[in-house]
Amino acid sequence: GQNTKEKCPFLFRRNWSRANPKSKEHFSLVSAEALRGGGGTDSFVQFPLEKGSRKVYNYSTKMHKILVILGPTATGKSDLAVKLARRYNGEVISADSRQVYKGLDIGTGKITKKEMQGVPHHMLDIVSPKKVFTVSEWKKIAEEKIKDILSRGKLPIICGGTGFYIRYIVYNISLPEVPPNKELRKKLGKKTVSELFEILNKLDPRRAKNIAKEQGSKNPVRLIRAIEIVAALGKIPPIYRPNRKTYKFLQIGLNAKPEISKERIHIRLFARIREGMIREVRNLHKNGLSWKRMNELGLEYRYLSRYLQKKITKAELIKKLETEIWRYAKRQMTWFKRDNRIKWYSPAETMKIEKEVAKFLKT
Repeated sequence: GQNTKEKCPFLFRRNWSRANPKSKEHFSLVSAEALRGGGGTDSFVQFPLEKGSRKVYNYSTKMHKILVILGPTATGKSDLAVKLARRYNGEVISADSRQVYKGLDIGTGKITKKEMQGVPHHMLDIVSPKKVFTVSEWKKIAEEKIKDILSRGKLPIICGGTGFYIRYIVYNISLPEVPPNKELRKKLGKKTVSELFEILNKLDPRRAKNIAKEQGSKNPVRLIRAIEIVAALGKIPPIYRPNRKTYKFLQIGLNAKPEISKERIHIRLFARIREGMIREVRNLHKNGLSWKRMNELGLEYRYLSRYLQKKITKAELIKKLETEIWRYAKRQMTWFKRDNRIKWYSPAETMKIEKEVAKFLKT
């Protein structure tokens, strides 16, 4: 921290493991986090040892390991997460912004009980689709799940394609807690995404720019939430990253060649239609989920709701879904490519992935 630097005007450097050979002085390595009473291995501060001593100490504590499996849609993330969980005594935490909703099963490609193969999965079916569930709410519960899994001596495996969920947990991002404003949401719900983005841009250009960079300018739920926070606070403060050195993450990214991804999306779409995706959406509406809310939920639910309202034909539905799911996959990759800490593999490179994971868990 800043106080530590002021009190100890020595050179800060990451991951030193020996004395500086170019210096006449020798140093003890003490974790800057340990000075604040916490654990961590990320950064160290150097202190001169007593004259004549050549012994170097590292007082840092071991960090808890968390595995992340991410990537665009239809790349086999869930299958890989289950395989690794079975091998390394893990439990899976879903990082999918729509799989949190009850009843949104086939349309979101939610893993089935059979596919779980006995591996516990968390953050699935935890809230009604009528409710807007924020990333801050997801992060709070996900962190509780991580602590619980670790307390039982198991490996947390975060798996999903919602980039900002993963970013919030890996980089410990927090936004201010602002309660929902139902009246404001009702008014904003009548606006188009273009109108919502324009409102946010006028109120807080910096936040609007960040959301656009994060491929969120077409997401009405994110835009409404951002406007809601601006309305409550006057302006969204800079994203807060409280210092956390207790977890060490390995992010494994799955991505296939474009022609393979398109084929996977095509096969998966028709499989879900055969499994009853249209019936699922019809039943959701019968049980009180509005067409408007389905439009907000995006992709499959948006276009299936239009089909059921006879606004588009079945042929138009399939063509539109294939196009939009492919565009979504490209947006996901645009997001993930911003993080150079992700280690990318083809879905077929399971041996390489397992070696990477084994190496991570041993260090």
